[in-house]
Amino acid sequence: MFHLSEHLLLKRCIFIACQLILYWLPVALGADFSGPVVSVLDGDTIEVLRNHHAERIRLNGMDCPEKGQAYGKRAKQAASELVFGKEVTLRTFGKDKYGRTLADVILPDGTNANHMLLK
Repeated sequence: MFHLSEHLLLKRCIFIACQLILYWLPVALGADFSGPVVSVLDGDTIEVLRNHHAERIRLNGMDCPEKGQAYGKRAKQAASELVFGKEVTLRTFGKDKYGRTLADVILPDGTNANHMLLK
């Protein structure tokens, strides 16, 4: 049988656990967010400002040539022209093996930048 103090302690622990779950669940699930594009690293990787920190984003479903590969410079240029400096919304899909956030990048007019870059 619980004493009153044990019962209150248990209630507090449950309350704190619920608060932690509610706080971290969106982070763990890769919650969507918006922010300005502050850098374009290559044709399929950008950085978006989130909470005063540049978060590295890998465009979902994209595999562009890297720097130094054929068309790598053109891929980066196309991505820069489309998204650099714009306020975008990210529909996230978790993280890749390098810790980058996987996302569809949605432009202010609702256009999916990932789809536009594939055209």
